Amino acid sequence: MRHILDNPIWNSLHTEDAKMNLGTESIAIYSPEISPFVGLENWDTDSQEKLFDFLPAGRTVSTLIAQPFILSKKWDLVFSLGLFQMVCTKPKLFNGPVVAIQTLGEDQIPAMIELTAMTKPGPFTQRTIEFGNYIGIFENEQLIAMAGERLHLTDFSEVSAVCTHPSHVGKGFAAVLVNQLSNQIQKTGKTAFLHVRQDNQRAISLYQGLGFEIRTEIYFAVIKPRK
Repeated sequence: MRHILDNPIWNSLHTEDAKMNLGTESIAIYSPEISPFVGLENWDTDSQEKLFDFLPAGRTVSTLIAQPFILSKKWDLVFSLGLFQMVCTKPKLFNGPVVAIQTLGEDQIPAMIELTAMTKPGPFTQRTIEFGNYIGIFENEQLIAMAGERLHLTDFSEVSAVCTHPSHVGKGFAAVLVNQLSNQIQKTGKTAFLHVRQDNQRAISLYQGLGFEIRTEIYFAVIKPRK
């Protein structure tokens, strides 16, 4: 039996994030203003054909899945990347820098988009904040670090958009934010998980120091309908 986290987009949009699903019985998809993610229960040729027919012409989408799949002839692969999926069943005690952490809201969206555009932690658009629970650190009214929650599934919540302004890397801000989110998620009775590039050893070591462990490999792909 496959683990619920092996197909996180499909399962999030059929559990905790179901209200955000703009797809069909066989397609799970967010508004492009929130996220480019799309999920299919199975990435077989028939399912890909249904997705092709459903999407507006030219719309590029992304997915996360534990097993790489073979694209049908109607799709082009724009980009792919191997990730590790890490889970935190028990957050570790962490003594990081003492900083003021603020909850981020709609007023901070321009600053959030500016920071994520600079640091590229993953797709972040005008309505991504609707996933909820984003927190950040400011210096002189400038957002210098942030993190938040993205996919929500039964028993799991994803930590995402972890990023730090290049001028403040190495100060422990990302660790502080991820640790706070992990503990908040644990208090709700869920387990925190996240995705990280397999070649980002610095981030992997940071997350391991906070209590995260590698659960499995995840395939990230950006695809678009072939004209």
